[in-house]
Amino acid sequence: MSGSHRFTVRALTLAIATTSAGFAGIASASMGNLGTAYGVMPVDVATAQSLSMFNDQVSATYYNPSYLTTDERGELTGGILHAEQELRSARSDADGDIVSDSPSQHVLIGMKTNLGSLTRFDHPIYLGFIAGVEKYGKEMLAFSSETSETGQYLQYGKEPLFLNIGGATPLWRGISGGFSVRVTLEAEAQLDAVSTLGGETSREQLSVNAEPSLKSILGTTIRWGETLCPDSDCFLDGWESAFTYRTRSSASTSVNSNIIVTQTIPDPGLSLAVATIDSFQPETFGFGTQYKGDGWRVGGSIEQQNWSELEDEFGRDTIRDQENVSSGDRIRFDDVLIPRIGAEFDLGEHFAVRGGLAYEESPLKTTRNPELNYLDTNKIVAGLGISATYKRTRLLAYPVRLDLGYQYQQLQERDFTIVDFDGNEQEATADGDIHVISGSITLKF
Repeated sequence: MSGSHRFTVRALTLAIATTSAGFAGIASASMGNLGTAYGVMPVDVATAQSLSMFNDQVSATYYNPSYLTTDERGELTGGILHAEQELRSARSDADGDIVSDSPSQHVLIGMKTNLGSLTRFDHPIYLGFIAGVEKYGKEMLAFSSETSETGQYLQYGKEPLFLNIGGATPLWRGISGGFSVRVTLEAEAQLDAVSTLGGETSREQLSVNAEPSLKSILGTTIRWGETLCPDSDCFLDGWESAFTYRTRSSASTSVNSNIIVTQTIPDPGLSLAVATIDSFQPETFGFGTQYKGDGWRVGGSIEQQNWSELEDEFGRDTIRDQENVSSGDRIRFDDVLIPRIGAEFDLGEHFAVRGGLAYEESPLKTTRNPELNYLDTNKIVAGLGISATYKRTRLLAYPVRLDLGYQYQQLQERDFTIVDFDGNEQEATADGDIHVISGSITLKF
């Protein structure tokens, strides 16, 4: 495919995506998501996701669905998240060093309920879901997939739709199991049009179809004291462990077009086909443990994220077009391990504080990837948060809980070689700072 045709296809793809979403602008996409990049709820944000496997809020449907069984009451939670990013790439061409500073802004809603009352069996079955929409609820489908000659960040951007739904049930003596699905969209577009050399079009026909794609999330929680010594006190009381597994998922778009250019390209016209992914989440294995004392808890987790699978996805992507790149210049990814640690303390009857730390190694192996010029660095993540619980209200039967979480991410400096479309090279140092603020209100029923 020639360079001019490549440009036409990319522009066409983005135009169709924007038109189908019904928005005037284009959102910068990412290979991360809300849950992995920042945290879904304020507790996840504040603990750097170190205690997310043991969060009894509805965000458990993403991190560890089996933990939905912890609280027998139903729950309705609403929240917002604002992530302010300054992602830099100090290049030698003196064009300025800020690659991206557009914020990510989510509005979130989640609910959990016990469906056991629908059956004749005295056995609880919990159902939960959580949904997040970008730009405070105004952006659901817009995306971007592109090449770059100045640099673009791999894991940060906007993911307009975040949706999880799942269930959980106790299995046996302190052991519970859960299953949920992450919902992404696979969109297909067909465009037929007649165009003049001046760019005027007529007889346009555009059709867009989007189908949901369901990816599995599994979780198991073990409360060791209840499992091994249910009838007496023992040293295992207060200890909990969790195992989770998330399959890889991605949102994708394919575009087929047929363009007739009068006096230049006659019927049947020029047929162009594009297939691209605009977000990716790797296959992930997680293990976490915590100890819960009287008014406090401390714990940690470790995740293995298999980012090497992204190489296959890029190999089939006609915009990123790795099949036409020499083997030595193809983008490469490593599988990574991410450790996290956090703690929470009650301050009297109504307040609790929490914090967490994490170190996330970059999965991007190559520092020179022409056409794409992806940037990604190792990062240190620190979080801090507070909760306030109002146990007596005039109207509600159960307590109301307010949560606030703050997170800071420091992207460590890393050197890259940027290659423009003419093959010219320049050195660049990538780094950045990210500030995340999240708040929520939780009602029990």
